[in-house]
Amino acid sequence: MASGAVPFSDAVKESAQQIWLAGLGAFSKAQAEGGKVFEALVKEGVNMQRKTQTVAEEKITEAAQRMTSAATEMGSRAAGQWDKLETIFEDRVAKALGRLGIPTARDLQALNERIDALTQELAKSRKAPAARTAKTAGKTAGKPTPPTPAKKAAPRARKPAAK
Repeated sequence: MASGAVPFSDAVKESAQQIWLAGLGAFSKAQAEGGKVFEALVKEGVNMQRKTQTVAEEKITEAAQRMTSAATEMGSRAAGQWDKLETIFEDRVAKALGRLGIPTARDLQALNERIDALTQELAKSRKAPAARTAKTAGKTAGKPTPPTPAKKAAPRARKPAAK
């Protein structure tokens, strides 16, 4: 060992001593300013909590909008499928009723229109003879009208007696 050189163990002891003293100084300073540091940490924690809550609320809102959109889309698809199913069902029922000879709504509508047309024609034909008889009534005024013969009722068929 050289006479001017500090032995290695002494250097390690001195370095450890300096680290120890630095730690004690930091501890002393932390105790003196501990209240301020604690308050600063609490303040920073509150800010961090607000930021995370804001981000979480944005994500929740975004997820809710996505779910609403997906639900609306699924509802539209389901309605479309339901309409298709309903149309198929109606067509098959109409075919079955047609095979059984049951008239459709269109057939009944056409029949009602035909009945209305015939009713109008009948009303017109009733008005026309009434106008003609009014004209001829003046010519035959004073002549007695001959009585119309009464019709006899047709005999009814008898039912066979029960045995």
